[in-house]
Amino acid sequence: MNRLNTIQYEKAHADIFCFDNDTAVKEYHAIIHVDDATMDFPQQLQAIMDAYSTLVENTLHGARCIFKRYFLSDSANQEDEVAAADMTDCAKSIIQQAPLDGTKVALWVYLMTDVQTGIGQSGLYEVRHGAYRHLWSGSAHNMATNSEYQTRLLFNEYNLQLIEEGCTLKDNCIRTWFFVNDVDLNYGGVVRARNQFFFTQGLTAKTHFIASTGIGGRQADPNVLTQLDTYAVAGIEKEQVAYLYAPTHLNRTSEYGVSFERGTMVDYGDRRQVFISGTASIDNKGQIVYPKDIRRQTHRMWENVEALLAEADCTMEDVGMMVVYLRDTADYAVVSQLFAERFPGHPYVIVHAPVCRPGWLIEMECMAVRKTHHPQYNPF
Repeated sequence: MNRLNTIQYEKAHADIFCFDNDTAVKEYHAIIHVDDATMDFPQQLQAIMDAYSTLVENTLHGARCIFKRYFLSDSANQEDEVAAADMTDCAKSIIQQAPLDGTKVALWVYLMTDVQTGIGQSGLYEVRHGAYRHLWSGSAHNMATNSEYQTRLLFNEYNLQLIEEGCTLKDNCIRTWFFVNDVDLNYGGVVRARNQFFFTQGLTAKTHFIASTGIGGRQADPNVLTQLDTYAVAGIEKEQVAYLYAPTHLNRTSEYGVSFERGTMVDYGDRRQVFISGTASIDNKGQIVYPKDIRRQTHRMWENVEALLAEADCTMEDVGMMVVYLRDTADYAVVSQLFAERFPGHPYVIVHAPVCRPGWLIEMECMAVRKTHHPQYNPF
C-alpha cells in the first residue's frame, strides 16, 4: 500500500511517500523544504540536513539512501558548501534550479530498505537486492567547448561505465536527466549529440529510446553547459521493460527531432515502477496547447501525465514524487495553489527551470510504483 505523511521539524518539513507491499524492499520518496526563507544559506542547508538525519534515524529505520538531488538558488555560491556538508554514501545530484517558495535549497531523497549499497567497479553507485543491481549517477559533467561536445563526452563515458558493469545503454538504461545551462541556447547541441550517439547504439524510433528530462539548470562553473544524471538496472530482461506513448494525447518525440520516451515502466516479480519523462502541455501533433495560459497548460500537463500513467495501469495516487519546472517565476503563485489543492501532502517541489521550448510555461516529471504479481520475474 502507499502512504503519505508530512513531518514537521524545527526549521523544515518533509513530505513523504511510502510504498510497502509486504515484501523486503520498501521504497520512500521524501522532499524536504525549509520553513523560513529569511535564514541565510548555511542556516537553510543545516535545517535540511538536520531534517534528513532525523527522518532517517527516527522514522525510516533501516532505510538506505539511494539518490539525492539538491535544488539550489545560486549554485556558484552554494554548491561547494552542499558537497562538503553531505557525506552520505549515495548518488548525488546538485543543480541550480531555485525552489520557488523563496527558499535557497530543497532536497529530494529516494530511499529503500533491505538493500546493499556501494560504489561499483565503474564508479556508478550500486544498489543491490536479489538478482538486480541498480546503478545510479549524479552530477556528471565535463569542460568540452560546447554543449554538443559535452553531451557526446558524457555519453561516451557513461557507455564505458555501463560496459564495465556488464550492461549496455540500449538494454539497461532506464532514465536520464540533462540539465542544460541556458537551455534556449544550448539544448540544440544536447539534442544533436544524443540523436547521433543513440543511433550508434542501435536506439532509433523503430526500437526505443530512454525516458528523460532535458531542462534548464546550471552548475557552479558557468563553463559546464550540460550535467547528466542516470539510472540503469543490471540483471533485467528486455521483456520486463515497456514504453508508454499515450497516443491520444502525445506524439512520438522523434516526430519533432528529439529522442526520448514519454515514459518507461519496469515490471518486477512484486511491483511495477514507472518513470514519466518531463511532460508539458502538448498534443498528439506535437503542438503547444494553450499558449501563454499557465492555468490551462497546467491542467493539460496533468491530463498528459495521467494518460501515460494509465497505460501502466497507474494513477496519480501511485506517484511517489513530482518535480515541477516553471519558466516564469511570476507563475509560481498560480501553480502553487493548483498543486496544493490537488496534491496536498504529496512530495513535490516547484523550481525555476526553463523548459526546452519557450512556449511551454510548465513541465513536470514523476516516478510511480504499484503492487503487481509477475511470477515469471524475480522480485525487486
